[in-house]
Amino acid sequence: MNFSQVTYIWIDGSSPTQTLRCKMKIIPSNKKVLTLNDLPQWNFDGSSTYQAVGHDSDLILQPVCMVNDPILGAGNYLVLCEVLNPDGSAHATNKRARLVQVMQKVSKNLDPWIGFEQEYTLFRGQTPLGWPDRGYPAPQGPFYCGVGADEVFGRKLVEKHAQACLDAGIMLYGTNAEVMPGQWEFQIGYRGAEGESADPVTVSDHLWLARWLLYRLGEEFDITAKLHPKPVKGDWNGAGKHTNFSTSEMRNPKTGMDAINKAIKELEARHNHHIAVYGHDLELRLTGKHETAHMSQFIAGVGNRGASIRIPRPVANKGYGYLEDRRPGANANPYEVACILVETICGVKIPVVVEKSLSKEEVQ
Repeated sequence: MNFSQVTYIWIDGSSPTQTLRCKMKIIPSNKKVLTLNDLPQWNFDGSSTYQAVGHDSDLILQPVCMVNDPILGAGNYLVLCEVLNPDGSAHATNKRARLVQVMQKVSKNLDPWIGFEQEYTLFRGQTPLGWPDRGYPAPQGPFYCGVGADEVFGRKLVEKHAQACLDAGIMLYGTNAEVMPGQWEFQIGYRGAEGESADPVTVSDHLWLARWLLYRLGEEFDITAKLHPKPVKGDWNGAGKHTNFSTSEMRNPKTGMDAINKAIKELEARHNHHIAVYGHDLELRLTGKHETAHMSQFIAGVGNRGASIRIPRPVANKGYGYLEDRRPGANANPYEVACILVETICGVKIPVVVEKSLSKEEVQ
């Protein structure tokens, strides 16, 4: 008999930005390797996660995405879960369920792919890593993709996180130091590996699991990774989650640029709808400065990092590929970002359910 430690991970009801929760279950089995089908549903106290009231607090965890646990080692697992109501329906805070519903309505011929460039800022206490206790570091310039103890801060954690993602089987395809000292980025999505799918549900699942690993490994370094879109006010870059998106038409050499330009027009027409789900405090980042377009404007351009939508130069040169949506903030929910991009570009329409978050008083 084998005993596996399985960490159940879910997204809570915190507002305005949801956060991650987890707990561990011991699962006995005669199998050497477990699969999703071997993992039972579990319950938790939703009144402690802003997802239920105290007198009726049991909610259900439904395993949906499973990877190896790179921290506890072989035979142990991390499992991302959807939150369900007691009757089995999707909980109001379960944004994944809507993305799954939208993807079921997408034409198979379109085959949308997505990739996320997740920026984050490392903090020790209330100070960004590498910053003096009082005052500011040198101006931005040498830190982006920098090297050296005076320019890069937190590399040990970043490298440990990257290896953990690879060991887990998460679709990590790169990391780099960002423009502000103490700020980093990792990328999740298509990397050309056989058998991997860059579909929006899978990539969004992997991003949440990569976030969890970053927070969990940060515990070992006494470092906190924060996703606020403007971690330091002033003349410093914010933190975004640039999102790369394509359909089979955009990736086709015969139809690529026409499909990309068509998608950009559709994105422009629904600009405000996208801004509404691209992260709290987004107005602090999308100011028209620091490699952003102003939140009230929609700008598209080739190689333009000050645009809302950038067509990468290699894509323009080839005439096919993908577009980059530079508007999402680092704290945006990838399920919501993916969902609205699929809705807008792939022409899927389903009813929107207006949801109410629970206050601290309501859950008690």
